[in-house]
Amino acid sequence: MWRGCLLSGIAAWLAAAAPASAFIAYVSNEKSNTVSVIDTDNWTVTRTIKVGQRPRGIEFTKDGKFVMVAVGDDDTIQMIDAAKQQVVDSLPSGPDPELFVQDAAGKILYVANENDNTVTVIDLEKRVRAGEVQVGVEPEGMALSPDGKILINTSETTNMAHFIDTATRQIVANVLVDARPRFAEFKRDGSELWVSSEIGGTVSVIDPAKHAVTSKITFSVPGLRREAIQPVGIGITRDGKTAFVALGPANRIAIVDGTSHTVTKYLLVGQRVWHMAFTPDEKYLLVTNGVSNDVSVIDVAAQKVIKTIQVGELPWGITIAQP
Repeated sequence: MWRGCLLSGIAAWLAAAAPASAFIAYVSNEKSNTVSVIDTDNWTVTRTIKVGQRPRGIEFTKDGKFVMVAVGDDDTIQMIDAAKQQVVDSLPSGPDPELFVQDAAGKILYVANENDNTVTVIDLEKRVRAGEVQVGVEPEGMALSPDGKILINTSETTNMAHFIDTATRQIVANVLVDARPRFAEFKRDGSELWVSSEIGGTVSVIDPAKHAVTSKITFSVPGLRREAIQPVGIGITRDGKTAFVALGPANRIAIVDGTSHTVTKYLLVGQRVWHMAFTPDEKYLLVTNGVSNDVSVIDVAAQKVIKTIQVGELPWGITIAQP
């Protein structure tokens, strides 16, 4: 009896002392034309992968086998084999792909093509182009509603969020937002769509059912001019209670109450913070800092920056493997 208790105690101690399972993050470096691979167990870059010209949007396939990266100046999306950590294939994206989103099944990819004002539809199983949707000028932000029925594209110059029916591939609504919308993010329950406007300096909160802006989030950082505060990337926790907004050259992450839509805190990070990704357990948020060429690691519960990791030149996008 005593021996069994002792062994159980030792086993419990070892389990508590063992490090948590590491997640692997991939960061697209726009200027150095590389992707940095980060081990989140020890917060180090373990590999640098050479890719095409001007990599930006980046995301794992749903099965976790590949990392897709939009190489804008090569007019394609390259596929990195996650096991081999090397480029093995490419997808026909159309001209100047920037951001993209895939359906829940991982069968269809929707790509914003900035230079020809279209969203390209790609069949991921066949790896062929399956259609396109004409949208506004300079499309960038992409989001899919939790039920998969509505695709969102933001057009930077038209200053709109376009609502696209995924069944008919037709625009069913256009919502005007502030200047230069860059990113779109749904709450997990589908109740709200958040759209960041870089030049407008705001995040518009949209009711997806009514196609109407219901609230606007504004930002004010002591000592900074208003024009230096340029919202881009957005990350919302699964429960919808907390959001993080990257403020570009303000070098801050704004923490926003997901219910009241008020800013509760600002975190100082690297220079020109751009995009972000949560680890799957939501313990950490990793954000890319383009001008300082690094990634800041934020402890989500503590709401503080705990680590800085040097990567390539002009880090832009980031994706983290799901378990």
